[in-house]
Amino acid sequence: MANKFVAVFLMCIVVIAAFSLNHEVEATEDLYGSCFNTCQKGCVKDGDGNTFCEIKCDGECTAKENAAKIGTPIV
Repeated sequence: MANKFVAVFLMCIVVIAAFSLNHEVEATEDLYGSCFNTCQKGCVKDGDGNTFCEIKCDGECTAKENAAKIGTPIV
């Protein structure tokens, strides 16, 4: 009986963790996507090449996404 209780308890923790991680991933995907699209449009408008802009914006937006995940502002 005790083994079943422990198994159910652990399953509940796993389910709760999965839901909270999924919510965090969705929030950061929105942040990256909007950042990348804005950066890409501005970079190409400034006359830089598409490949250069993609690499530049990917680096900048990945840094912003990672900073948001750990709660640290980018200076």
